[in-house]
Amino acid sequence: MSQANVEMVKRGIDAFNRRDVEALADGVTPDFEWLPALPSTVEGERFSGYRGREGIETYFEDVRSTWERLRVLGNEFRDLGDGVLVLGRADGHGRGSGVEVDMPLGVIYDFRDGRVSRARAYLDHGEALRAAGLEE
Repeated sequence: MSQANVEMVKRGIDAFNRRDVEALADGVTPDFEWLPALPSTVEGERFSGYRGREGIETYFEDVRSTWERLRVLGNEFRDLGDGVLVLGRADGHGRGSGVEVDMPLGVIYDFRDGRVSRARAYLDHGEALRAAGLEE
């Protein structure tokens, strides 16, 4: 397993949990794609994710407006060659609803030139494993 990639993903998760745009942007490509687990519908079209540094800023704003607390916990890291699969959990507390959530989360991080170029998140470990071309 590329320990450098795993360490970069761990730093990225930490940056996400702190909502640190600078730290997260340092580890991604300029054309970074962030495809969150909860796709939205905007004006009748499927939401296609967030792009680049501006996308990171927008996503963090969206998270702050929806969640009082939302954090990602990575439990298992798997080498995918040019990427890393993280299987873990997301837990949070809804801002308006007050609802507590604790859900499975799988994220595939694709790398290019030593940086993360895309992150694809899934709310089901099996779905994340299949998307990565792995068996459950």
